[in-house]
Amino acid sequence: MTSAGSLPLTLRVAGRRVVVVGGGHVATRRALALVEAGARVVVVSPDVSDSLASSIGRGDVEWIDRGYVSGDLAGAWLVQTATDSPVDGVVAADAEAAQIWCLKGGDPEHATAWAPAVAQVDDVLVAVSGGGDARRATALRDGVAAALQSGELPMRHRTHHPDGFVALVGGGPGDPGLLTTRGRRLLAEADVVVIDRLAPHSLLAELDDDVEVVDVGKMPDHHPIPQHEINAILVDRAKQGKIVVRLKGGDPYVFGRGGEELIACRDAGVPVEVVPGVTSAVSVAAAAGIPVTHRGVARGFSVVTAHEDIGDLPHTGAHTLVMLMGVKRLAETCAQLVASGHPPETPAAIIERGFSPTQRVTVGTLETLPGAAEAAGATSPAITVIGDVVRLSPAWAARS
Repeated sequence: MTSAGSLPLTLRVAGRRVVVVGGGHVATRRALALVEAGARVVVVSPDVSDSLASSIGRGDVEWIDRGYVSGDLAGAWLVQTATDSPVDGVVAADAEAAQIWCLKGGDPEHATAWAPAVAQVDDVLVAVSGGGDARRATALRDGVAAALQSGELPMRHRTHHPDGFVALVGGGPGDPGLLTTRGRRLLAEADVVVIDRLAPHSLLAELDDDVEVVDVGKMPDHHPIPQHEINAILVDRAKQGKIVVRLKGGDPYVFGRGGEELIACRDAGVPVEVVPGVTSAVSVAAAAGIPVTHRGVARGFSVVTAHEDIGDLPHTGAHTLVMLMGVKRLAETCAQLVASGHPPETPAAIIERGFSPTQRVTVGTLETLPGAAEAAGATSPAITVIGDVVRLSPAWAARS
């Protein structure tokens, strides 16, 4: 089948009579799709599949239990014939005479209508014709649907969208490849992106020029836009009917204040969705070759910030400690851990700029790491890992 002389259309079949001639695999698949679309489906066949029999038993499909005879198309808007026999030609001829569109299973060259491979992603309907090759159409359909679901193709509304909402999206540790598929898709639909300093900024280059980007990034001890103002921005833009993506570093719920933003949106009556992200607490350690748990070495781990009292944490190297936002207070924190019972020789590492081309790992012990980090000029963003698992890092094996 070529595209010459054909016009792609979407048919509104809801409530309209559609006849399916045949009861095998193709007829079943088409009949069930027509039922899903709301058509009044009539199957003409002396035999039907188990799936069709179930639909007939529920009253979803009317069944004429015999072979096709001329006149069965009366009142039909569309017919699907799929008997794989000369009957198909008879049905097609009757349909042509009655000016009824005919889908002819296995013989697209002699049909007057063709069913595309269809996928629906939210409110976008994708229909692909493969030039008569059903497998080709299915493969193309699946590829387009996957690209829409992943955000590779634009899903953004180009006209005013009446229902705004907020998505709190975890951007991972900074590498755009570690953003979830759901997060990337929402970013492709966004009208407004409110972004943190540690979120993957390279993704902004993929946005349309008219997408509003609000940078609310915080530096250590410097928060130019306080949290209550960030909450207000999210609510304000959503109430304008816009799709707002709050793109955060790591995971929204791991020291990301995502819970506060969720509450602010809900209190304002704004729909909100949370999309988890890959937390730097685990992923950046992994980037340095450090598993936070390892059989025979560490059976658990704690994630804390260096701003908290950490003296009550487990005092054994078999329990890994991961500290976020602690570069400035590293010496004080290590001293506090030793004073509370951690052995001074406990292995420790600081990993700067995880997953970036300038990632750097500095290793030592609770006693020596502060001096080593200072000598290296360690700066944020960085995480600190403390425990016996640090010995598994290549940087530990390579230390002088």
